[in-house]
Amino acid sequence: MNPGATDAPGTGRAPCHHGEILQGVFLDAAGRRCAGLVTLPMAGPGSSAAYVRRPGTPPEALTVVPADRTKAARAAALTVAECARRTGRPPCGGELRLTGGIPVGLGMGSSSSDVIAAVRAVADSYGLRLDPSTVAALAVRAELASDPLMLGSRPVLFAQREGRVLEVLGPALPPLVVVGCALGGGAPVDTLALPVADVADVDRSDVRAYERLRALLRRAVATGSAELLGAVATASARRGQEVLGHPEFDTLAALAHRSGAVGVQIAHSGAVAGVLFDQAAPGLRRRVRGCLRALSAHGIPATRTFTTGTTPAKEIPHHGPAHRGVDRPAGPDTPRRPARLPAL
Repeated sequence: MNPGATDAPGTGRAPCHHGEILQGVFLDAAGRRCAGLVTLPMAGPGSSAAYVRRPGTPPEALTVVPADRTKAARAAALTVAECARRTGRPPCGGELRLTGGIPVGLGMGSSSSDVIAAVRAVADSYGLRLDPSTVAALAVRAELASDPLMLGSRPVLFAQREGRVLEVLGPALPPLVVVGCALGGGAPVDTLALPVADVADVDRSDVRAYERLRALLRRAVATGSAELLGAVATASARRGQEVLGHPEFDTLAALAHRSGAVGVQIAHSGAVAGVLFDQAAPGLRRRVRGCLRALSAHGIPATRTFTTGTTPAKEIPHHGPAHRGVDRPAGPDTPRRPARLPAL
């Protein structure tokens, strides 16, 4: 085939998340320590990818638009090699185009979403649909650690540096209403500057504490207890402050308590946070409105309010410009910009 010829494009998509419910160091089935996390799923923004193969061109002739998505480009190259091996076709170059509206630097999995969408688009261009474990392995090779966005919305404890599930906690989280906000004024967090602890150096008492939180979260999912989930998320968020040190965290936890929330959660590698409410709580609308007013009074920008749990996740729109500009889609030829998150 002529080097200039192209095949039909493949497409792929991946969601984002709203930070973590639990993150720490856990024991796998063999008793080995692993860094692990449980993310909070969120419907709405995500990454979409389109990949066009160019048979006859060298595999290194792979371009990505926007050009700054280097992790997605790495993922695409790795997936080309994997798909070529599976189909018996020679690897070739191509063009990857990414679009999406995930804010960068808030800990919502923007890079993982790009990477997984890219893997799925390349596989689709070869007529393949890769299983989640293969997608996870490719994602970890591309970005060293990956969020479990390839696994759907069921709650899992995921070893992000190894790309494997440590435990499936159950079919769905307890039903929650999440009032999202951004700490630090919504300024992006440089995740590469955050210290990465060696799991071998984590104190044994800390590992026991993480395992206790894991057991409590397992019980929360099994019993549908939003209150127990909130307690786990808050405890994990407090531990996260040892690294992140958000000055507003204590204020956020206090206003959540006053609003009748079950707890708070944060992104352990970003600025996004959430106030968690039990969907079955009496006077829920009043509680949520009170929380939004309190966030505004303390200068903490509210972003979006959404539900999660046994019913399909959906966004609850704010009245007024609460999250105007938060999910502005990035154009295919424009580098993704940090989100602007004005207060209510």
